[in-house]
Amino acid sequence: MNRLSNAQLAELAGAESDAPLDVTRLLTTITDNLVGMIYRCRVDAIWSMEFVSDGCHKLTGYRPDELVFNTRVSYDQITLQEDRAHVSRTIHRALEKNESFDIEYRIERADGRVCWVLERGVGIRDASGRLAWIEGYIQDISERVAANAMLRETVRRYSSIFEHATEGIFQTTPEGRYLDANPALARIYGHASPDALIDHLHDISRQLYVQPERRAAFVRLMQEQGAVRNFESQVYHHDGHIIWISENARAVKNADGSVQFFEGTVVDISERRQHEAELEYQASHDSLTGLPNRSLLRDRIEQAIAKARRDGNRVGVVFVDLDHFKLINDSLGHHVGDRLLLEVAGRLSSCIRSHDSVARQGGDEFVLVLTEQHGEDDTLAIITRLLEVISQPWVDDGREYGLSCSVGISCYPKDGDDPDALLRCADAAMYQAKASGRSTYHVYTPELNQAISARLELENSLRHALERAEFRVYYQPRIDVASGRIVGAEALIRWECPGKGLIPPDHFISIAEETGLIIPIGQWILQEACRQNRAWQRAGLPPISVSVNLSPIQFRHAGLVQSVAAALQQAELDPACLELELTESFVMHDAERINVAMQSLKALGVDIAVDDFGTGYSSLSYLKRFPVDRLKVDKSFVRDIDSDPDDAAIVRAIITLGHALGLKVVAEGVETMAHLEFLQQHGCDELQGYYFSRPVPAAEMEALLRGTAASASWCASQRSA
Repeated sequence: MNRLSNAQLAELAGAESDAPLDVTRLLTTITDNLVGMIYRCRVDAIWSMEFVSDGCHKLTGYRPDELVFNTRVSYDQITLQEDRAHVSRTIHRALEKNESFDIEYRIERADGRVCWVLERGVGIRDASGRLAWIEGYIQDISERVAANAMLRETVRRYSSIFEHATEGIFQTTPEGRYLDANPALARIYGHASPDALIDHLHDISRQLYVQPERRAAFVRLMQEQGAVRNFESQVYHHDGHIIWISENARAVKNADGSVQFFEGTVVDISERRQHEAELEYQASHDSLTGLPNRSLLRDRIEQAIAKARRDGNRVGVVFVDLDHFKLINDSLGHHVGDRLLLEVAGRLSSCIRSHDSVARQGGDEFVLVLTEQHGEDDTLAIITRLLEVISQPWVDDGREYGLSCSVGISCYPKDGDDPDALLRCADAAMYQAKASGRSTYHVYTPELNQAISARLELENSLRHALERAEFRVYYQPRIDVASGRIVGAEALIRWECPGKGLIPPDHFISIAEETGLIIPIGQWILQEACRQNRAWQRAGLPPISVSVNLSPIQFRHAGLVQSVAAALQQAELDPACLELELTESFVMHDAERINVAMQSLKALGVDIAVDDFGTGYSSLSYLKRFPVDRLKVDKSFVRDIDSDPDDAAIVRAIITLGHALGLKVVAEGVETMAHLEFLQQHGCDELQGYYFSRPVPAAEMEALLRGTAASASWCASQRSA
């Protein structure tokens, strides 16, 4: 309702305070200033208006004279057609009962706009008692209707969010009783419905939380901070098993500051926690044996030292290395070697007590951490049993193998007071045991420092070898069987160490991998192989492919693809002239991730070969998806193909498999005419081995390329050389 002006109020009051009240004027003033329309209409078919107030124009857009007696339009006509029947029924029902009515409906204004109105009225009878008129009031309620519609939509949306949210939503009392919960929370906790959850859980701290003190901590944080974020706890599922949850919540307070209730959300993080636990386990345990790995081993030694320091005891660190493991692994294959390592891990675990530890240091090296040692006799008693257990014959796939190991022993506090010192001493003692004839043990003595010093000296020299340009690349030709020509060469590193001569890679590559030096050394080999290959091409020699072996550490390095691209770009070498070799056992170790990396390398245009094929445990389903160009048959199978039916069968199978997958097959270790004839007969594509050439320096390789390739006469000259 509009406010009356001061002038109108004064006029109403009159000039004299004792002036008589003019009721007609008062009602006229109120009627004219009322927001809405006062009316009187006949009770007929079209509700003919006999009177409407001035508010009619603002409400309907029509002047009063246009509505009265339906001069321009009847009020029934401007009532929205969809609402007319409802309006008529409601009004007639009230009139029949001699009751007032109150109804909301829509009208169409003169400007075409539809608005909602509220009409209140009452029936009026004439002198004869007949129902003749309706008198009432109509006002615009469009804003209120719109606001109510928005409110209903908001309630609907938030109700939908509450009901269909994937996160659990709750309200609880500080004492630990549920006030409200949504279906998602019921599902998380294993209840059929929110009502079932609320009925069942009336003491949250004891019925829900595995550790009731976590609920106490939750409540304390709420009281101190008013909220919690990412509050993780273990809780009981309704069926009894334990799950992990994460809560975000706040305290809702009354006007006096007291906590009314807690409200928040719950997410089931059991899968994430399990994944984190698996990752943590994988990071600290050996993937093959499940034993603690090198990083966890250090922690175990540190804990043992700390306890021994408190208790006044000794700690024994025992380094165990299998004798002749490489021979078994290379000759029988990595799958047999892996089974052997699993067997040894089990035997070692059977030799220790519950408070001791056994870890896999790497390869065929294991370390035992013996705690609560009161003297050397305690340690030697365990070692004696260990040697006896390991020496028992091992039967695998119907074949029996003899086993032995070499053991080195160091002791805290005599030989050191940190993991690195104790491991170095035990390692040195183990090498002394090997030098003493294997299948024995050796206790560390200070004299063994010389052996440690020699290894450290080699490591230190290796750190400077790259900057001093001491590395050389030798090349071993790869021969095409059909043409007898050199079609490729494998790049092999040698170390020309001052005072030590030419050192083969098996003497220093493991040190390079342990120290991380393999990354810059590997990059140098890539660059040098690409540079040399491009130099041969510029000299007019026939183009060949040079293959470079990649260490697993290089392959896992984030910058490998960029390194390969940089080497190719720097040498201006066609990527098709570079091949990268990976060992089969490494390729299959993490097949999915490695396949992604292979695809990135293939995108550069280089070839990829799987080296030592046949010694690992390839899954053909993975192999056919890998972007591989060549399979290189391991020399351990080639060596006896003319005398061992099993090796011959394996080589034939690999050649057939490679061709079925559209790959070229390369045989390594070809050393005799019998090897050559067998491989020619069974369709091997390419050959590599001493029968054709040993690895040679770049200058000699160039001479080979300038000759008559690998013709029969050339091969003969190589054999006689």
